[in-house]
Amino acid sequence: MKVIDKIKNAKSALFTFELLPPLKGHTIQEIYDTIDPLIEFNPAYINITYHQQEVVYKTRPDGLMEKRVIRKRPGTVAIAAAIQNKYKITVVPHMICGGFTKEETEDALIDFHFLGINNLLVLRGDPEKGKRKFVPEKGGHTYSSELIEQIMNLNKGKYLHEDLENAMPTDFSLGVAGYPEKHIEAPNMDTDLEYLKLKVDKGAEYIVTQLFFDNQKYFNFVDSCKKIGIDVPIIPGIKPVSTLNDSSLLPQTFNIDLPNELIKEIKKCKTTKDVRQVGVEWTTMQSKELIKFGVPGIHYYTLDQSDNIQRIARAVF
Repeated sequence: MKVIDKIKNAKSALFTFELLPPLKGHTIQEIYDTIDPLIEFNPAYINITYHQQEVVYKTRPDGLMEKRVIRKRPGTVAIAAAIQNKYKITVVPHMICGGFTKEETEDALIDFHFLGINNLLVLRGDPEKGKRKFVPEKGGHTYSSELIEQIMNLNKGKYLHEDLENAMPTDFSLGVAGYPEKHIEAPNMDTDLEYLKLKVDKGAEYIVTQLFFDNQKYFNFVDSCKKIGIDVPIIPGIKPVSTLNDSSLLPQTFNIDLPNELIKEIKKCKTTKDVRQVGVEWTTMQSKELIKFGVPGIHYYTLDQSDNIQRIARAVF
């Protein structure tokens, strides 16, 4: 079933979460170990991230440097298929612009189509590691709105090779990301909302937000979206703090603010266990308030650690 239909048919807020593919050399059992404790809460769907390629330099025997392009977390397509097969749960793999030509994108989309995976979260993706600016692959997309357009063309049976005869249309349903505290590269919030509306106008059926720790940021974001004519469901994405360094790392990484009350609680912590308890309590509070507000669902960013999400879900769902 498509995510948008699950949202429309739901009688209460949906419980969903996101996974990272395991690092190269690790096994899919790590994914299963994350999913298993959360099955009891009947997740409506599971997202699987896709990661930008990375460039590393190796010293050759002659002393010169050799450039190598690698993906440290491959396997999104296979993991999505494996989860769908094992758990009979809807999967939502990410599709990104970074590191893909349009032809490679089309091939990946065909793979998903053949596997019966018709839900996607469409993202531009982060810049390559070590680079401040996003650089598209030669022959690839610069913006997620362009990627959405390519996917919607496939839904109409329009492939890159226009001479295909009797080309069958795909049937993808698309979600996109929204930023309650503004994308780090957007010059201002109004501009960021205009880009978001463009993605919706091109075919996105729902929005999943970047993580936030102050629910008022989400409430304001929803209100701002409605004012400019964005009328698709907006699903809050949240993550519990889990390490002593989160108070400094999360704002740097995601361009977000942490409420002063949360910072005070983190400062009291002496161990990681203490911080994880604070994270569970804060995210439980957030979740209950969001559900009371009437959100279509709550999407949890697990970073492949589900024990804290399990405790939150047990208190909320």
